[in-house]
Amino acid sequence: MKLRWSRTLTLLPALALALGLTTTPAAADAPTVRSGWNDYSCKPSADHPRPVVLVHGTLGNAIDNWLGLAPYLVARGYCVFSLDYGQLPGVPFFHGLGPVDASAQQLADYVDRVLAATGTSKADIVGHSQGGMMPRVYMKFHGGAEKVNALVGLAPDNHGTDLDGLTRLLPYFPGAKQYLDKATPGLSDQIVGSDILNRLNEGGDTVPGVHYTVIATRYDEVVTPYRTQFLSGPDVHNVVLQDLCAVDLSEHVAIGLADRVAFHETANALDPAHATPTTCVSG
Repeated sequence: MKLRWSRTLTLLPALALALGLTTTPAAADAPTVRSGWNDYSCKPSADHPRPVVLVHGTLGNAIDNWLGLAPYLVARGYCVFSLDYGQLPGVPFFHGLGPVDASAQQLADYVDRVLAATGTSKADIVGHSQGGMMPRVYMKFHGGAEKVNALVGLAPDNHGTDLDGLTRLLPYFPGAKQYLDKATPGLSDQIVGSDILNRLNEGGDTVPGVHYTVIATRYDEVVTPYRTQFLSGPDVHNVVLQDLCAVDLSEHVAIGLADRVAFHETANALDPAHATPTTCVSG
């Protein structure tokens, strides 16, 4: 019962926003510049020759989603950048709610900006939740395949989610799916069987030339079942946090915000030539 209640609490923000039950904060959107990252004067080093673009999850933004991982990567010598995408009019802070395909075009424009600023031809992308899946749309449909070296997904919804079965209840509430499609298309696009997910995964999960890493947790209560996060294809590394550290209890949100085991495995994926074993004490 406690586990089921915690899952319900985690889903409440998304459901409340989708149903129009949240209030709009008075403050402006979160800034896209943060000390230590989003520094457009940063030039990648010989050790880390590509910029890292961080892509937040649904209801996240360019700052809050990365208060743990961005400084972690900056301290290790990476040029790190993050963007806001999928904004809805009148909804500050909580992004990733617009159509996934439109968000992928926003990512395309942002990566071009980063590549121009850093003088590089390719970037590495790290994304959390929707931010781990949406870059695949960018690579497949928006010209990103030639501009991305590696994609690291932290709890990505690569094949959609059933939200622990909640999405299967939508047909029993007349008009609910149509309301979601109109009010928060970014949510509808992430449901198992959506048009964009069907197109994305048709013909294979990967595109040639990109190195893929998926880091999942058995305790994910948002992208369910958690194994649907995994990709199939060449140059894919699927890993479960608990296989690296059995006592790691991180769920969907924590894996992107604060989990040092996931952070270390991310650093290994970005620099496999200097990878070190990931354990419970990795930092």
